[in-house]
Amino acid sequence: MRQDEILLLNAELTPAEQRAVQRKVVAGELRRVRSGIATPLPEAEWPALFKRERARVLAALFPDAVVAFRSAFDGMAGSIIYLSAGYRRVVELPGLTVSIWKAPGPLEGDTQIQGRKLYFPSRERMLLDATAPPPRDDDVAYPRKISAEELEGRLISICDSRGEPAFVALRDRVHELGKQLKTPKARLDDLDRLMGAILGTRPDRKMATTQGTGRAKGYDAPRMDLFHELVRVLKVRDLPRIADMAATSPATTNFAFLESYFSNFIEGTEFEVDEARAIALEGKISALRPKDSHDIQGVFEQASNPLWRARGVTDIKQFEGSLRERHALMMAARPEVLPGEFKMVRNVAGNTAFVEPRLVVGTLREAGLLLHDVDAGLPRALLAMFIVSEVHPFNDGNGRLARLVMNAELSAAGEARIIVPTLYREQYLDCLRELTRAGRTDPYLDAMTNIQRWTAAFDYQDLDQTINVMRECNAFERSLTTHELKWPPDVVR
Repeated sequence: MRQDEILLLNAELTPAEQRAVQRKVVAGELRRVRSGIATPLPEAEWPALFKRERARVLAALFPDAVVAFRSAFDGMAGSIIYLSAGYRRVVELPGLTVSIWKAPGPLEGDTQIQGRKLYFPSRERMLLDATAPPPRDDDVAYPRKISAEELEGRLISICDSRGEPAFVALRDRVHELGKQLKTPKARLDDLDRLMGAILGTRPDRKMATTQGTGRAKGYDAPRMDLFHELVRVLKVRDLPRIADMAATSPATTNFAFLESYFSNFIEGTEFEVDEARAIALEGKISALRPKDSHDIQGVFEQASNPLWRARGVTDIKQFEGSLRERHALMMAARPEVLPGEFKMVRNVAGNTAFVEPRLVVGTLREAGLLLHDVDAGLPRALLAMFIVSEVHPFNDGNGRLARLVMNAELSAAGEARIIVPTLYREQYLDCLRELTRAGRTDPYLDAMTNIQRWTAAFDYQDLDQTINVMRECNAFERSLTTHELKWPPDVVR
């Protein structure tokens, strides 16, 4: 049976059809729910029917009404529906309470629902409705109020999803519509200040949520919560302290080459080992791939140069500046990615959207304060790497930079640097995703301590021998389906 045969609305019927429905009601074939509405269903099924067909019912009973207040904010969820129309009324229907408030009908920007004479408000009208305080007689029976926390969260979501230019344009439209609707100036000004705080132009505005407070002060509060959780775990978990086994030449140089080779390979800069070796150790730039060649050199130079190799963060106020310097050196051959300049467009990897450009500096400064809250060496190294990875401050090169920062902290403490071989790429990325998306610290710490032990199990004095042993351990393989990462012979794990 079609829906228009289950629920019959006079507003949708011709006069002849209305008379036919009336005859069926008299004959007992249909049941009258109320004037203008009939159905063949038993009364017990009416609430579910009305909830399912709410748009048809509301359009038929209250033509040219506009969904308002919490109903607009929540997308018409719930059993109480708020409407704006030219009158004030409360109507009880099966499964629904309709609370109608006297306000202007459809305005420019309001859109029809299902092509019917029922309207959903524009986003700016919805936001203005959301700031309206409830009347005294509405507090208990029909609670339409949207909390400050809900409004703040919705505005942040709109800004994040649509971008700051669109959010600025929305604020301007809100202001214009507010004047058209004669919204009290105090309400309009407060909403304007709230939207300005989210844009970072009104840091003085008191916010209702930690996320909003962070936005107003210029940092990503959810990311900071994640960093604080990692700090908490790093303070109590015992991590291995493995001495640097490549602290002297030629091991230092050999290690730096392998570090650069694998770090670039993870990011898609793929060379044969011998070709990459010639680039890093002999300066033989590939004529066909000069920029990729400089990527190899860029990481190698910071991993081998004493000025950068063990340059940890000794002054937390310089964390941001140090990242700029490292990135400028590493990406010098790629002017198109703006070496040393923070991103202007938010970057995304899969389902992960990194910190917004406007919040990069503030987030790095807040996060940098945490570095000395954990012990030097591996704890600080893992925190530093995750901060850079999670903020993703530059247009390109963030993964390589994050690993350089991590290894610099390890070298500064005299501890073993970490190589992430090709076959370990997926475990490495998976543990970062787990921490980013689910806040799970154990997979990250387990994976990184494991690969540090693996890295330290090799002898780096003879590069040819080291490469051969790594080949035997499947370090250069890609498929976890057909290979597993092995350990060097005679290593006690």
